[in-house]
Amino acid sequence: MHKSAFFAALCLVAIELPGTAQAQAAPSPVNDDPAAQAVISLEHWRESRIPTFMNDFGELNRYRTANAELKTVAPVENRVVFFGDSITDAWKLDTYFAGKGYINRGIGGQTTPQMLIRFRQDVIDLSPKVVVILAGTNDIAGNTGPMTVDEIEANYASLAELARAHSIRVVFSSVTPIHNYAPQRQTMFLQRSPEKILELNRWLHTYCEQNKLVYLDYYSAMVDGRGMMKENLADDGLHPNDAGYRVMAPLAEAAITKALAQ
Repeated sequence: MHKSAFFAALCLVAIELPGTAQAQAAPSPVNDDPAAQAVISLEHWRESRIPTFMNDFGELNRYRTANAELKTVAPVENRVVFFGDSITDAWKLDTYFAGKGYINRGIGGQTTPQMLIRFRQDVIDLSPKVVVILAGTNDIAGNTGPMTVDEIEANYASLAELARAHSIRVVFSSVTPIHNYAPQRQTMFLQRSPEKILELNRWLHTYCEQNKLVYLDYYSAMVDGRGMMKENLADDGLHPNDAGYRVMAPLAEAAITKALAQ
């Protein structure tokens, strides 16, 4: 038998050995590893966002028309912009701040690099007196790639410096806690380290004190004795439900009042 034919036959025998097909079909250990599942879930989500990341990374198109329409109406005294990610995006401000006319500029899934890109369009150009910034949880999760806490803090500082350069008073909100009390919430929980949330909140508090900004502490009002989001405040472990927003609203109102008085 020719040497090449001999090796081909060996390969064919190896492929057809009993048990080989079963071994190939055996479940991966990843299926039983919540941490690995969290990584895979994030990778799939990021893959789904490739068209957005490639064509409009900051998602400037989301509010472009609304911003243009806003400029055609008479400016509101003491205009306030709520600027953030999905927690802000889902917040029906007219319901929780009736008659205030607060402006929502939240976009689900965003990180501080994306928010920096749209800060001029969605905040500065609207000439608010106050901007309430709530971010960070998606940075910790790595929605737009791995980020260190130092990198997140640098982006926060850039947002504050841009605002102050345009006489906009800044309210920095703490990153909200998260829980995994329901098994299906484990993936989202594992993407957001409670230790990093605490570290980032400590920095935000200190930065606000050092730079005379207002620190809005949602975290302390929403965390339970185990360092998790109170279960009744977020059905999915991360995003506040009605009860959660009702805890947040008066805290936000008090922070806005304090910022306006500065």
